[in-house]
Amino acid sequence: MQKETTINWVTTIFLILTPIVGIAGTIWLASDRGIPYQTWLLFLFMMFSTGVGITAGYHRLFSHRAYKASFPVRIFFLLFGGAAFQSSVLEWSSDHRIHHRYVDKEEDPYAITKGFWFAHILWLFKKREYTLQNIPDLKEDKWIVLQHEYYLPISIFMCFFFPGLIAWTWGDFAGGVLVAGFLRLSINHHFTFFINSLCHFKGSQPFSDKHTAKDNWFLALFTYGEGYHNFHHEFQADYRNGIRFFDYDPSKWLIKAFELLGLAWDLKRIPDEQIFRKRVQMDEKRIRQKWENRSVSLPEEWESGLETRKRSLLELQSEWTAQKESRDKTKNKELESKFRSELKSWKRLISGDGTSMVS
Repeated sequence: MQKETTINWVTTIFLILTPIVGIAGTIWLASDRGIPYQTWLLFLFMMFSTGVGITAGYHRLFSHRAYKASFPVRIFFLLFGGAAFQSSVLEWSSDHRIHHRYVDKEEDPYAITKGFWFAHILWLFKKREYTLQNIPDLKEDKWIVLQHEYYLPISIFMCFFFPGLIAWTWGDFAGGVLVAGFLRLSINHHFTFFINSLCHFKGSQPFSDKHTAKDNWFLALFTYGEGYHNFHHEFQADYRNGIRFFDYDPSKWLIKAFELLGLAWDLKRIPDEQIFRKRVQMDEKRIRQKWENRSVSLPEEWESGLETRKRSLLELQSEWTAQKESRDKTKNKELESKFRSELKSWKRLISGDGTSMVS
């Protein structure tokens, strides 16, 4: 656990000054001599590399152990996650595991219940003492411990001097430091902070309403796929956040690519049947709430009808899932057709007031 003491002036000043330096420096370079296109390409590379360094690395690999990765991949995440300047893997993961364990409660380091801006950035202004007792598995990795011990020099070099030296090859060291360094850092900081604030503030809750985490496809565009936050809080062991193939989740795609290249393995996936059951349970809860909000008793025929429809839908989904492993394509298509038909009926029921179920 952590003990709150005083304001962390170093972090506070750093978070305030970096966007000022990044924006002012970029405007100055652009107006003084222009910024080469190579520098903007480097900016995009650093944006993505440091972004997934946090989401696919710090978050899904180290904090949640959602998959296993080879040595080169882990080193990549340790270096570029460090360039994101969000603390070491040990401290970041300790905070995040506490967040999941105590989400929305007083112990939650960045609880949205303490206010939007507190969850977004103000929680970082407080100096805290880390005991790191909830990450014994990470402390056994010598490279993670090494990153923790030399976090500042690693982060300073990877965040500022690394892009500066690359841009120096085309004569734009200042652009590398200011544009691909400071400006990129500030933007990615707030993209990541959106996960703690906006993803607990605005969106849908298709899997659970027992916590404030929300699914928001639009926020996924800025958070490297982390916008499907309701799913993540309900199924945190899954290496995916966006579970449909078209859900924008570049972190998921990167991890899958690593697996295809033999650089990652043991990718954890929650069974489709379990995910679907959670979604149906939330649907049922909402249709019940529609009736309860009318302050009237639930009709007996409505009660039995809802339960029958739900049971039929779940049984068909379970049977179809099991049938997918079979080579009997005819049976597979037949079950799929029945399931999709039942699913359409269920969606019509949920989108209405429930009266169609008893008519």
